[in-house]
Amino acid sequence: MQERYHLFTTLITNINRNIKRIKIEEMSEFDLKSIHVSCLYYLHRDGGMTAKQLCEVCDEDKANVSRCVEYLEENGFINPRPKNAKRYKAPLELTEKGHQTAEVICSKVSKILEETSVGVSDGERDVFYKTLAIISENLQRICDNYDGEN
Repeated sequence: MQERYHLFTTLITNINRNIKRIKIEEMSEFDLKSIHVSCLYYLHRDGGMTAKQLCEVCDEDKANVSRCVEYLEENGFINPRPKNAKRYKAPLELTEKGHQTAEVICSKVSKILEETSVGVSDGERDVFYKTLAIISENLQRICDNYDGEN
């Protein structure tokens, strides 16, 4: 049991650390952080979204997304919100610069996904993602129970 715990937590931590490092390295030319990459990716993939929707798809808290949106606006990746629009509910749209950068991001993501899939069959990957989703849901359920105890 202890070995399984160690293996699971170590592998998940290493995967997360490597994903963040890849985002930083691959996006250094654009002076973007990990959260910026995620927001640009999802805005490009899904079209205009609100900051609230970005929080959900990026699995980030409101403060992080708010800072990210501010940075992306100030640096010309997304269009400024209308002056009278509510910050959290205003639709966010990519600028031409944002679209171009998101295209580069998508291309890099595709390449990295191909590289990470070397030696893994489609069936193995499907089982892995299904299992990972179940583990994630079970962990979320456990955390939800903690919230109910307080």
